[in-house]
Amino acid sequence: MEVLPQDVIEAFEQSIQDLRDSGAAKGLSVGAVAPDFTLVNQAGESITLSEKLLKGPVIITFYRGEWCPFCNLELRAYQRIMDDIHEAGADLLAISPMTPDHSLTIQEKNGLDFHVLSDLNNQVAEKYRLQFKLPEELQSVYRTLGFALDQFNGDDSWQLPVPATFIVDQQGIIRFADVNPDYKVRAEPSEVLSKLLFI
Repeated sequence: MEVLPQDVIEAFEQSIQDLRDSGAAKGLSVGAVAPDFTLVNQAGESITLSEKLLKGPVIITFYRGEWCPFCNLELRAYQRIMDDIHEAGADLLAISPMTPDHSLTIQEKNGLDFHVLSDLNNQVAEKYRLQFKLPEELQSVYRTLGFALDQFNGDDSWQLPVPATFIVDQQGIIRFADVNPDYKVRAEPSEVLSKLLFI
């Protein structure tokens, strides 16, 4: 991964701390009812959470976009254990605010065979209390790096979800929740799988 200038790294770290200090975008907690949703996947198909839950528990992972190297690493790690997830009777839904075209790109680039869903305008992320607006001082930094969110997401809100992973049981209750304002820190997919086996 390309080494970023020190001032850019410091700006990223400050934005993480500011988000943590604000108490915003903390995400839903274990025991909460998972809001139902219907979103379009990379192939243009409508996928509904409650319909997936009829067949078994569902892992939901919110990620930032194809431009985020940490997101690509995480999704590839899930791909490596998809057989184990299916063997446990579960499914995986990956959600970002990107348009379906960009969701298709990340799916093809990483060889993913699970649903990559487009949460346009972060509507589902808002229901899961993950949505936040990127500070204006970082928007120009993102543009300089080639991360023009208005192009990836199809709107000019510059909003993102805090990366988060949930396991939802068949009753629609969140049984595992991992939410971290630091986009570099994610729940290990192997840890998520081990939690899944006890649901």
